Amino acid sequence: MEPLSPPTTFEEVERLVQRLYLPGSPRQIAEIQQALQTIQKSTEGWALADALLQSNDANVRFFGALTFTIKINTDWLSLGNNTSKLLETLLSWLIRLVAAKERPLVVRKLGSALVAHFLQPAAHWTRCVRHVICCFYTTSVLLETEIDKLPPTTNLIQNLNAFQIMATLWFATTLVEEAGKLGSETIQTQRYHEKTAASVDDIVSILSCVLGSGINMDANLTNEGIKCCQSWIMYAQRAWFKQDQHLSRFKCLTPSIIEHFRFTETTDASREFLIDVLNNFPSYFVSSDYEHLARTFNSSLCSSFMDSLRNGDFDSDTVAFARLLLAFGDATVQDLAQKTESPHYVSILSLLEGLLMCKGYAVVDDEICSQALEFWITFAEYLTDSLFAAGRDRPIWMDSALRALIRVIEASWKKSLLPPPDITSSWDHETRMGFKAFRADVEDLLQSSYTLLGLSLYERFVQLALHALRTGAWYHLEATLFCLNALADSVAEEGIADQSLLRIFGSGFFSQMAGDESSIPVKCQQTAVTMINRYTVFFERHIDYLPQVLNFLFTRLQTSDLANHSSKAILALCYSCRKMLTLELEAFLYQYERLLSQGLIDTSTKERVIGGIAAIIQAVTPDESMLAPLDRLLIFVQADVQNCLRILSSGRIEDAQPVGLAALKCLVSIGKAMQVPDEVPIDLESSKSTPTIWKEDSGIAIQSRIVWCYEAIFSSLQSDGDIVETTCQILRTGYKETYPGPFVLSPMKTAELVVNSGLSTARLGHILDTAGLMLSRNITEYSGHIKPAALKCFEHSLQLVAAIGYDPAGDPEVASSCIELAGKLIPRYLDIFFESQLQSMLPNFFAFSMQCLISPEILPKRSSASFWTSFVQIQEQSAPIQSMVDAAMQTYGSDLARALIRGVGGGAARSELDTLSDPLKKMVYKQPRAKQWLTDALTSDDFPSQAVSDVDKKLWLQKVVKYVTQPSATEIVLIMYIVLEAHVAQIKL
Repeated sequence: MEPLSPPTTFEEVERLVQRLYLPGSPRQIAEIQQALQTIQKSTEGWALADALLQSNDANVRFFGALTFTIKINTDWLSLGNNTSKLLETLLSWLIRLVAAKERPLVVRKLGSALVAHFLQPAAHWTRCVRHVICCFYTTSVLLETEIDKLPPTTNLIQNLNAFQIMATLWFATTLVEEAGKLGSETIQTQRYHEKTAASVDDIVSILSCVLGSGINMDANLTNEGIKCCQSWIMYAQRAWFKQDQHLSRFKCLTPSIIEHFRFTETTDASREFLIDVLNNFPSYFVSSDYEHLARTFNSSLCSSFMDSLRNGDFDSDTVAFARLLLAFGDATVQDLAQKTESPHYVSILSLLEGLLMCKGYAVVDDEICSQALEFWITFAEYLTDSLFAAGRDRPIWMDSALRALIRVIEASWKKSLLPPPDITSSWDHETRMGFKAFRADVEDLLQSSYTLLGLSLYERFVQLALHALRTGAWYHLEATLFCLNALADSVAEEGIADQSLLRIFGSGFFSQMAGDESSIPVKCQQTAVTMINRYTVFFERHIDYLPQVLNFLFTRLQTSDLANHSSKAILALCYSCRKMLTLELEAFLYQYERLLSQGLIDTSTKERVIGGIAAIIQAVTPDESMLAPLDRLLIFVQADVQNCLRILSSGRIEDAQPVGLAALKCLVSIGKAMQVPDEVPIDLESSKSTPTIWKEDSGIAIQSRIVWCYEAIFSSLQSDGDIVETTCQILRTGYKETYPGPFVLSPMKTAELVVNSGLSTARLGHILDTAGLMLSRNITEYSGHIKPAALKCFEHSLQLVAAIGYDPAGDPEVASSCIELAGKLIPRYLDIFFESQLQSMLPNFFAFSMQCLISPEILPKRSSASFWTSFVQIQEQSAPIQSMVDAAMQTYGSDLARALIRGVGGGAARSELDTLSDPLKKMVYKQPRAKQWLTDALTSDDFPSQAVSDVDKKLWLQKVVKYVTQPSATEIVLIMYIVLEAHVAQIKL
């Protein structure tokens, strides 16, 4: 196809515009648009717009009005002194097109051109709305200076036809919609808003006529008047929030708009007005407006809407009514709670209750219940705030409000009932997430309400649960258990609901739930299992229930849909009740071995159950008694490791990875479970010696097997990130311990992992971070053991820095982790820096750290800044160490100063200055020669900018030195950058 030739005559332009509105390929349309835009932007664009409006084709006329708008917004200055002539042209066309009953789209677009004219900075047009009205009245173009000679606006409106009034309303609406986009931040935009304010009286006059009963208006005109009023009020809220005199002029219109809600033809517009204002500007309405609305909600029209909702009819009109009702509720929560003597407000509260009693499943059929629930959560929170504020003087209206809340809670419970599988099977992901979100809101409502209703609320759900158990109403039971789970955090810890729970768990609950699985919905069983997880502290206090609970859970491990929930509950119970379960350890091991042998559990289930068993082993005393059961757990893990190695030997790496990862995760789970619980007190005065079993052959053998397991997998699969990260987690499980244990491995094991890794190892940074975590251990007795490992780790990190070519961009994560590792050596292992075997590499490391400070890579920059912040502050070390530190500072101090000044002086991004200011401030405060180093750096040839004078540099340094210990020091460091920004801005100007 030949490229489109530019049109040269008006007729060609007209045909091109007509082609634009015909079907065509995207390429054709794009070429037409490009050709037309070229003409619009040309000097002939003004004349073209005027000519296009004379066409017999409405689409062409629309394009002409559009062209006027574009030219005004992009080529205003080309008009020179002809702006008044343009306004006359636009008004003339508006009069002619409205008289000819032009299509609304064209009239609206021409109104947009007039608005664009009004909003130009140099446009001398103020009372634009009255000017338009006067032109319509006289059917001729008047000067703005002539409009005051005509009768008042109200009188003029009486003599306009419906289409003239409609065009005026369109123009007035567009005016504030466009003016509202300007904001109020500058003097110029404030002037626009002041110009717009000049039309307030005229707008109120025309709206009073349109919305009142002064003239016989059709419904379309009334609806447009309501929309116009809505736009002006929302604009006034933003533009004149400090000038109530403008906003107050519109308030006389509100009663009429509320009345129009009663009439079918104007209901929609009135309703949208009310919703918008109630949601976004509720303070606009005065008390009489709210009383008027309250009476309106008790009308027959509202009753009809409510009946439709209750019957499950969620069409657009009924849903919109519900939105209005909720908007009113949100705006009047206080009145709805307190005005118990007002029949209107009591009735409205009942309507709001009814929004949760509509037919249909939540979210799927009933799209309004989620919004209704949000209102009732707000209502409950208001009641809570009021109750606390009242102290001992309980408000007299509180009991009535609480009764309403109780009814809503019961309705929410019913609404949270799960549909049967034949319905849920057809739900898509979005629907499932929506229903889940609704239930989460039900949880919020219950938790907010518990503060008000206390145990009576909890007891109500216990009664519902018992009734559902007796009758086999499984979906009702599931919803009830869900609600009890939502209240677990409120009652479980203190045991205040134990008697109620005993009635459930002592009623044959577990035997019923363990009965015929086919008759009990899976979701009901899942929620029952979740309940066990949420109430583990109850079983700590009532250990006689543990056997039947655990038997129930282990039987559910064999069901795929329940294994995940059940294994979580087993893990939680074993952690919480470990001391009470030590006598059952053999039974746990037997059950686990049986499940493994039958292949009945998946990887995540294995991980949790083995962790639960390990938690029980941790509670066994003395430590020697841990060895045998722990040995049996490791046999299970070793079997998986050996299976992984067999698969690897056949070359199936992808198949081996999940098997190896599962084995490592089981080790992590065992390691976490073997940690001493946080709640176990440490007896600092105890004469009991530290356990030694882990230093003897039998304990060391256990540790060796743990090491063999992770090393065997890591050595073969270290290119896999998940394998690497999980291996590190195994080591980390022992770092927090204060006493020896099976996972408190020699620090050298961490060092060996570091040394055996390289740039080809996945997530190498995580390995280095693990070594850094080991160095951060605050255990004095291990410091001597850690030092050799620390030396190996640091030495290898220096080799890694060399391997990336001393370039931070070579591998930013590795660069950052290497420097962070060096920072962990300060101050406890500081002497490692000066080990003889490192001296050949250390100068390159320090130079590399300087390079990181000036690198665009943010991670190495932050790590290096943190390292030097610590290094420059080193003092009061032993004489040999302090002497070597001081010598290092003498060697590298000037380089450090140049790197920091280079960043502060424009080489770094502004967001990075806080990072660089820390080492700079600490250097000034701690290093005697810092001022000289910084002076040299400021005057050096590599200072990144010539925009800062020597005087400004000197003054800046004096302030930094003077105020270095003050909170304002960081702001002073920023001054240099601000001076540079100002210089750059000046150049751009």
